[in-house]
Amino acid sequence: MVIRLLLRCVGILVVSGLLSSPHARAQMPSLNPAAPNQPGLATPPLPPRDAPPPAPAPRQLLGRPRVLQLETEAADRPIVRRYKLPATVPDSLSALREVRDLVVALQGDAYLTASADELRWGRDTVRVRLYVGEQFRWAYLRNGNLGDGLLTRAGYREKLFRQTPFLPGDWARLQERILTEAENQGFPFATVGLDSVQLSGRAIAGRVVLKRGPAVVFDSLQIVGNTKTKKRFITKYLQIFPGQPFSQQRVVGAAQLLRQLPYLKLRAEPEIRFAGGKARVYLLLDDRPSNQFDAIVGILPNSNADQSGVQFTGDVTINLRNIKGGGKQLGLQWRKTDALSQLLDAQYVHPNFFGSPLELSGTFNLYQQTNDFTTIQPRLQVTYPTVRAGRISFFAEQRGSFLDELKDTTVLPANLDSQYNSYGLAYAWASLDDLFFPHRGALVNLQSAVGTKTISQNAQLRAELYKDIPMRSTQYTFALRAERYFPVKRAGVLLLRLRGEGLLSPRLFTNDLLRLGGLNSLRGFNENQFYTSSFAVATAEFRQFIGADSYVFLFADQAYLRHDVTDDRFSDQPTGVGAGLSFRTPAGLFQFVYSAGQATSIGQQFGLSNSKIHFGLTSRF
Repeated sequence: MVIRLLLRCVGILVVSGLLSSPHARAQMPSLNPAAPNQPGLATPPLPPRDAPPPAPAPRQLLGRPRVLQLETEAADRPIVRRYKLPATVPDSLSALREVRDLVVALQGDAYLTASADELRWGRDTVRVRLYVGEQFRWAYLRNGNLGDGLLTRAGYREKLFRQTPFLPGDWARLQERILTEAENQGFPFATVGLDSVQLSGRAIAGRVVLKRGPAVVFDSLQIVGNTKTKKRFITKYLQIFPGQPFSQQRVVGAAQLLRQLPYLKLRAEPEIRFAGGKARVYLLLDDRPSNQFDAIVGILPNSNADQSGVQFTGDVTINLRNIKGGGKQLGLQWRKTDALSQLLDAQYVHPNFFGSPLELSGTFNLYQQTNDFTTIQPRLQVTYPTVRAGRISFFAEQRGSFLDELKDTTVLPANLDSQYNSYGLAYAWASLDDLFFPHRGALVNLQSAVGTKTISQNAQLRAELYKDIPMRSTQYTFALRAERYFPVKRAGVLLLRLRGEGLLSPRLFTNDLLRLGGLNSLRGFNENQFYTSSFAVATAEFRQFIGADSYVFLFADQAYLRHDVTDDRFSDQPTGVGAGLSFRTPAGLFQFVYSAGQATSIGQQFGLSNSKIHFGLTSRF
């Protein structure tokens, strides 16, 4: 009996070493690798055939329901009951699978000698003689030749492998983690195994040993495809330099980082060729049209109650990406939101700042409400793009708002001169399958900032008007945007989006507030229709694609907003619905959107007279 148990244990140890991936097989020089599989690992025998029946008879036999009856020792029955083996199975093949799964599950829970020793097939039953055995345990697992740092990073803790159940899955995962650490330190051909194995009763002891194999360093990046992007920029962006120790993690991360660039298309996963202790990485890249020129015209009812007819709004965007193949970006946008308002945005992005992976960017925003105020908002931001964690940014921002004209200087106006200096963090993560026309994936953007707001006294206002106003206060800002795309049947896509922003300050004035409404935020309303201190907009949009970049869509936007200004506080729940289409033309991507909205605070109801029409042409080159 002891010899039988020893042979079974040896066989299980060999197979448990093979549970890891093909390149991570354990080496156990003290064991015989040619030891035969024991009954516990062998496939149970097939049911005996009956007397020669007509042709369809075997199918009826295999398809006949069977009752599983286990025969095991009384002490093992409570253990077996935990695995909830079904009492009946639909056919003989299912019976074999259930028995095999039970044996594998027992062995995975440290009952290494568990086996189905005998299967007896009856007409409607299957009798299984099951041997469970005792649970094996680690006596200890010691460090053989691995550095303590590598073993610690791989998740090894001595207490996890001392007087604990010998779980083949845990041992296989430890092997895999050790190999992952080794291949990220320049040893992609390393193997790991169990050495000096000792078996004392049900206690197993040994040493974990790593054979590193030859050291490998990166040779160079080779770009294959039709792209003007410079190799020097790609090398710095991916941080893969010649002579650097090989890292499989960097190669895998290279594909994810390249997919974040809107002007490149990765045709296939990176390929690696090893020769002479060096690894050459091949990237299959093509340029994709990403430079953008937009011109959108909006037709809205006249916001002036004293005038009839309609008014026109405009939106012009120029965005140049990957300038001269170096990854630099330059953007400019001008919007005329109504007869009295206009907005200007400018942006510049400089990647690989001083050869580092950091990305430096600057933005400038100007908003003018004619005869009321002008707001200027410059921002400087440093971004660190990571492979798994997304893009992490730190920024410094200044927001100054200045009054243009004061009509009544005897009372405190709704707008005041102020300046807000803030510092904040931003985070972005995306898993979209396409940056422009996603069909699946998710996107998350988070931002928070804190700073000091200072109110400046206007010379046209009397000093006593500022008596009860905090001239210097702390202000907090936050923003969230989350999107999820779900493929629907063959060519449909369901988009769910949640967007929110907020301000926290002791006292807010109208020119401090956020602006909401329009094609890019809350459809069915005029651009910047609402001035809010905080808002949240939930969107559901269904897109039916009729081409690679053409689709029709239906949408619904539901918002909640608050207007927290002294002597003028209210909340509202505006709703916008509509439909549209977007399709490719020789001149670019044409988009048409029809929307209608309802909001209590502005007295707008769903109706043809309040509907909004936007159409525009986006040209990418």
